[in-house]
Amino acid sequence: MTANINWLRYSSPATFYPLAGRLAPWFFIAAALFTAAGIYVGFFVAPTDFQQGEAYRIIFIHVPAAWMSMFLYIIMAFWAGVGLAFNTRLSSMMASALAPTGAVMTFIALWTGALWGKPMWGAWWVWDARLTSELILLFLYLGFMSLQAAIDDTRRADKAGAVIALVGVVNVPIIYFSVKWWNTLHQGASVSLTRSPSMASTMLVGMLLMALAVWMYSIAATLLRVRCIILERERNSEWIGQLPELRQ
Repeated sequence: MTANINWLRYSSPATFYPLAGRLAPWFFIAAALFTAAGIYVGFFVAPTDFQQGEAYRIIFIHVPAAWMSMFLYIIMAFWAGVGLAFNTRLSSMMASALAPTGAVMTFIALWTGALWGKPMWGAWWVWDARLTSELILLFLYLGFMSLQAAIDDTRRADKAGAVIALVGVVNVPIIYFSVKWWNTLHQGASVSLTRSPSMASTMLVGMLLMALAVWMYSIAATLLRVRCIILERERNSEWIGQLPELRQ
């Protein structure tokens, strides 16, 4: 006999707030464990690349961060779109909570890409199609957050941010397919759903472990951030005053 869980009840900030508080520590723990395992496999177990030498190990940070920067933007745009279409408060809060982590992941991808590009290409930065589109992604995140911060009315800010988020989604497939559509210095994907990976199995394991680590961290950070947003936006609600952690 399976228990039926009414997930719709968690669409309310009042019910989602305590759930997020219970889940966040577990995701942080998972992130720490996956990070430790990923660093160990990637930096101590995986063999040296015969072409790039030890410098290639930056991919264990660079690639998962790049994956997550695109994935988080899609999720952010999804929640922003749901909030715009159905005027649901929690959806817009989720979009706002995802943006800072997405921006951080994009910055890490760009920064580690520069560290990787210097020994490989001889330059910290080139106006490569993938690098440029990833930089545009960072500007989209910053634009989303800046626009919301510039508008005092929360509802108007959410709607304006949603428009930017939805328009900016077109940049995600450009980032992903840029190495196929244009002549670019950036190497093609080493991991694909349609063919075998072009790397040693230990390299792949290390990368996937780090991908899980940034995924778990992103979930945990978003849950904690959305709790803060809920407290800020719902501060005049009666249920806020009943929270045990806020009682004096």
